[in-house]
Amino acid sequence: MGARFFLLAACLSFFAARAGAEQFRTSVAGVLGLSADAPEGSSVWINPGDSVLVRLDGGTRFFRGVEVRVSAPTTWFAHPGSLAVTAYADLDRVPGLGAGYLAGRRIASELLPGRIQTIYQIPVRHAHGLRTGPYSTVPSDVTLPSSFPILFRLMPVAPPSGAELAGMSFLFSVRPILGDEGAVRIVTRYPDQLRGRPFTVLINDAVVENLAEERLLREGEHHLVVVSEDYRNESRRFVVERTRTIELLIELQDTTPLIFFEAPQNTQIFLNNSPIFRGSDPIPVEPGVHEARFQVGDHTITRTITVQRGRTYRIALTVDIDIRESD
Repeated sequence: MGARFFLLAACLSFFAARAGAEQFRTSVAGVLGLSADAPEGSSVWINPGDSVLVRLDGGTRFFRGVEVRVSAPTTWFAHPGSLAVTAYADLDRVPGLGAGYLAGRRIASELLPGRIQTIYQIPVRHAHGLRTGPYSTVPSDVTLPSSFPILFRLMPVAPPSGAELAGMSFLFSVRPILGDEGAVRIVTRYPDQLRGRPFTVLINDAVVENLAEERLLREGEHHLVVVSEDYRNESRRFVVERTRTIELLIELQDTTPLIFFEAPQNTQIFLNNSPIFRGSDPIPVEPGVHEARFQVGDHTITRTITVQRGRTYRIALTVDIDIRESD
C-alpha cells in the first residue's frame, strides 16, 4: 500500500507547482555542458539512483530550450513505472562528482515510461514554441538560464528490488534546442566633417530604435535601409546565419555630389573651365548645372550635366571604330 501511494505521489508531482527548495541526498554521476557551438550535445551512462548535472557553457541567446533523452536498456521493459525522472534548478551550490546533500527547486517530475527512449524539453526562454507531444514532454514553466545548472535525478519509486535496478544502465543525453535565428550588430562610421547628424536605419521596413543593441533576426536574407537628410541614403541586402552574429558596417557619407571622369590618356579634361588632373578620385561639386569639356588635340567635346545632392555621376569619353561593309 505504501509503495502504491508513493508511486501515485511521484506521478502527480509533475503537475504540482513547487515553491521553495527541497533538500535531498544524491550521487552525481556526470556533468554535461551545453553550448551553441556543439549542437549535437553530449551523453553519459547512469544507473538508477544517480544524478546528472547539466550546465550552460557560453552564451544562451540562441537557445530555446534544453532537450534531455533517456535511453533505457531492454531489461527496463519488465519494470515500467518503477523509476522517476526529477529535475531541480536554483541549486544551493554547484556539486562535483560523487554523493552529497543538495537543495534545489523542483521544476519537473515524471514516471519513466516503459519505452526505449523518453524525451524531455526544458524551455529556457519565453516564446519558446515548444509543445508537449506524443514523443516529448515539456514542463509548463520556463527555466531561465540564471537558474542553471539543472540537476536530473533517476529515482527509484517502486519495486523491483534494488539489485535488479542496479544492473540497469541508462544513457542520459542532452543537447541545446536552438532557434532559427542569428544576431546583427550595427557599427556606424561618420565623415569627419559631418559627425552626429541624424539618420534612420530600417531593417525589413522596421525602424531600429537602438543601434547599440544587437538584434535577433531569423536566418536568411534581410533588407537594410539608411535614410537621412544629411547623409547619403543607402539600401542593401544581407544574410543572417543561424546562431551566428554578424557585423553590419554603415559608412555614412556626405551628400555632396561626386563626378568621376574617364577618358583616353592624351585627353585634357575641364570642369567649368578648370582643368581636372587625371586620377581615380571623384570630384566633389555643388548641386546644379556644370559643364564638362574634353579636348583631344584640335578636337573639343563639351557636355552639360545637372547634378543632384546625394548622387554620383560618371562622365566618360569613349573612342570607337565603326567598320561598315557596302557593295
